Amino acid sequence: MQQADPPSSNATAVAERSGLDRYFKITERGSTVAREIRGGLVTFFSMCYIVVLNPLIIGTVPDSTGMYLGGGTEPNLPAVAAGTALIAGLLSVFMGAWAKFPLALAAGLGLNAYLAYSVAPLPGMTWGGAMGLVLLEGVIILILVLTGFRRAVFEAVPPFLKTAIAVGIGLFIAFLGMYNAKFVTSATSTPVQLGNDGSLTGWPTFVFVTGLLLMFILWVRKVPGAILISIITATVLAIVLERFLDLGAFSQADGADEGNPGGWAMNVPTVSEFPIQIPDFSTLFTVDPIGGITAAGVIGASVIVFSLLLADFFDTMGTMVGVASGAGMVDEQGEIPHSQRILVVDSVGAIAGGIGGVSSNTSFVESTSGVAEGARTGLSAIVVGIAFLLATFLSPLVALVPYEAATPALVMVGFLMMTQITDIDFTDVEVALPAFLTIILMPFAYSITVGMGAGFIMYVLIRVVRGKARQVHWLMYLISIMFIIYFLRGGIEGLLL
Repeated sequence: MQQADPPSSNATAVAERSGLDRYFKITERGSTVAREIRGGLVTFFSMCYIVVLNPLIIGTVPDSTGMYLGGGTEPNLPAVAAGTALIAGLLSVFMGAWAKFPLALAAGLGLNAYLAYSVAPLPGMTWGGAMGLVLLEGVIILILVLTGFRRAVFEAVPPFLKTAIAVGIGLFIAFLGMYNAKFVTSATSTPVQLGNDGSLTGWPTFVFVTGLLLMFILWVRKVPGAILISIITATVLAIVLERFLDLGAFSQADGADEGNPGGWAMNVPTVSEFPIQIPDFSTLFTVDPIGGITAAGVIGASVIVFSLLLADFFDTMGTMVGVASGAGMVDEQGEIPHSQRILVVDSVGAIAGGIGGVSSNTSFVESTSGVAEGARTGLSAIVVGIAFLLATFLSPLVALVPYEAATPALVMVGFLMMTQITDIDFTDVEVALPAFLTIILMPFAYSITVGMGAGFIMYVLIRVVRGKARQVHWLMYLISIMFIIYFLRGGIEGLLL
């Protein structure tokens, strides 16, 4: 018979657990510390690609003066990677500890590409100036949060549109997972195709399919940690395959070069260097708050900041709804606990991204993968943050997990979020058309913001033409006008820049 622990020891342990439980409301939300840790690790592995991808986007493009992020006339990818992980880690910890919500943040995709290819090359623009515009956008959006405007917008959105947003995000991230793993690819005769040639070929695809099937089987069998177990198993399989077959990185054919269609989509699962490195934080505090306005002019800078702000504003709203819906944290009125704090932290993300020199940081939809693993509280976000902070020293280990091992989690989450579609009344045209556009345009246009904008505009339009204009909240009119401007921003920028 096993000897019991001393009473004082038990009392201390219970007190410690109850204190953590009370702060994060772990039991109240139907979770456990183990689930929160697993969920945080799953979220991290689902989004740690940003440590590799963000430097490849913003770290490889010179500004108008020929300088790269981190300083110098050559790309400094390690510095951008370290800065990316540092800012993501600090913000995720902030989200978890203060907003107590299972949502992680990192440099936003799309926003970083816009900075790299549309802003930094402008005449007279430097990377410091571009980050200054990101900082300005963050300050403005924080003011909108603190004045209650951003929360008011959230509350003005009809409940069915919030559900449609969650469903659309589910389809979007499922497609994102399949595309990033090269399970579906771009084609010449059709927009996309299965695999690289219309069929499933290559060992990386085998790893993706194996991880996905294992995930489905474990989930159906209700095995705790199904997603994390699948990611780890698929990663080990990928390491073994790379060790013996030397598959290398994926590359497309280019002229006489046949490329390497059977390679890994992003991270090659091999450690070729010592796993611990001293991080280079040379991107930090290189921001120039005035330089961007000077280079682009007041009008040009306003257009750039507005484009960043609108995408950031509504992407976060959609992601917050998606995560809360998956966690069952949306009440009957469509309210989300601590929503004001969530929006504040996200707004600070843009400011921190500018100061850190790594682009605007925003809430990541991949957080839904951790929610699917059982995460329900901010403790999981803290786990993500700690993992990102460790990644500043352990970048070779972060690069060990290939897309093919991590992205099955996104497909799984897409399925789980898609199940909410039964809550939408498709027999009511005023509900069905806006919901339909919201859902399909997120994956088809590859943008959460575009799907939301189309749904909002259609909702207002149908209400007006059916004589129900007075039943529409005035903020919905304002948002729809903003989205119309956003959709036409290319022509507007052409006239003003």
